[in-house]
Amino acid sequence: MSELLEFGVWPRYLKPKVQQALSRSPAVYLTGARQVGKTTLALEIAREEDMAYLTLDDPTLLAAARRDPSGIVAGLKGPAVIDEVQRVPELLLAIKATIDEDRRPGRFLLTGSTSLPGRGDVAAALVGRAEYLTLYPLAEAEIEKAPSSLVEALFQDIFPYPPGARFAAEEVEPRLRRGGYPPAAQADEAAREAWLRSYLAALIERELLTLSRIEHPEGALDLLRLLAQRTATPQNIANMGSEIGLPAATARRYAELFERVFLLVRVPAWAKNPAKRLAKRPKILINDPALALFLALGSLRALIHHPEYAGRLLETFALLELAKQASWSEPAPRLYHYRTASGSEVDAVLEDEKGRVVGVEVKRAKTLGKRDLKGLWSLKEAAGERFLRGVVFYLGESVLPLGKNLYALPLSALWRPAL
Repeated sequence: MSELLEFGVWPRYLKPKVQQALSRSPAVYLTGARQVGKTTLALEIAREEDMAYLTLDDPTLLAAARRDPSGIVAGLKGPAVIDEVQRVPELLLAIKATIDEDRRPGRFLLTGSTSLPGRGDVAAALVGRAEYLTLYPLAEAEIEKAPSSLVEALFQDIFPYPPGARFAAEEVEPRLRRGGYPPAAQADEAAREAWLRSYLAALIERELLTLSRIEHPEGALDLLRLLAQRTATPQNIANMGSEIGLPAATARRYAELFERVFLLVRVPAWAKNPAKRLAKRPKILINDPALALFLALGSLRALIHHPEYAGRLLETFALLELAKQASWSEPAPRLYHYRTASGSEVDAVLEDEKGRVVGVEVKRAKTLGKRDLKGLWSLKEAAGERFLRGVVFYLGESVLPLGKNLYALPLSALWRPAL
């Protein structure tokens, strides 16, 4: 794998889904963390769809939009992209009004680096008028330009990888240290660390301060570091806050802010009865493995000295890859985790709109034993007829049968076609 990648030339597999949404809905709201490539994707679509492009990162336009949001929207003569629209929430009310007058599809492609504010009229402005899509940092399949989605394969009626199928054996650790933020992915490791440091500083010192009052910036960063150290595990945010001297309410508010700027990915607990899902703690992921590593250990190179952290980071990496693929796949399954009171666990549960369930385990090993299937057996029993199959990602090269509808699958299947 080359350490240097050409910036801005990766395919974004969410693009067809954005264009399909524009073909049927008046507006599409594309969200995601800063620097994941939303502007690049929006500009590409604007050129292809002949849409005007406006960005509220432009100070002049920002000031004009704040003075007269309705005038800005009324002045548009055709379809338009409005980048970072959340910076002037009142624009959403003006967009709502013009959509109610003319509901033709494809009128607005909106992007935002924070989720919509809690103000009722603003949050409800696009309900029934827009489709919402999330762009993540680059997936490995996008970086490799591999035209496949393993998530789609997992939900095929017949599993497309027969026992004995092989995938190239690859070292995973460089991918963990590289991550998927485009500006960081195309840099060498020293430049990547410098970029991650400045990115975090900008988020804590500027981005979060625009959303809410941050009384303890260092405390916010300490909480984020602790979340990174425990990424891919269910967490009680209030208890974590007490460990670093933050009041419970403050810790919860900071975690909500991290989620609003898409630094955190919450994976809710799965249960056969949907009403019980919220009764169990979500698993929390930092949105990028390199960012998690840098936050947790202070250096990308430190991973070699912390093998106990490598397993947690590998699980984060794999679950994020599944989330990224699910965002552009058909079906678009929801992502959960599974944990019982008796201690049975499954790292990820994918459930499609038909209720079919696929269990996924992630193991940092080249060989597997019976104990690696304990969680999948429990999930299979709990899901009953809804259970489609279970897979254990491992660091080997071959697809192996592990029982009825249970398989060992090389981790590299996430981004490589079979040999």
